[in-house]
Amino acid sequence: MKQLRERDIERYLVSRVKELSGEVRKVQWIGRRGAPDRLVMLPDGSIPTVWVELKAPGKKPEAHQVREHKRMKAMGQVVVVIDSKEAVDALLA
Repeated sequence: MKQLRERDIERYLVSRVKELSGEVRKVQWIGRRGAPDRLVMLPDGSIPTVWVELKAPGKKPEAHQVREHKRMKAMGQVVVVIDSKEAVDALLA
């Protein structure tokens, strides 16, 4: 079986959110390292607006990413790290 890559999980996230009539934004951070890859919004408010850091299966965020995620969480933001299709499904459940 083919090993999933980060981009496979990212595509799955985008397709699942669209199935739920939600919106996903890919975010570019100028002058800021370590910020999450995507912003996920669902119309029914079933989950809060959430920042998603995508990783290949079993991979962990690097130190600079962990620092940025902590800064964002301290500002009241929801930040999650996802490394599998199952984690996408759990987020959107």
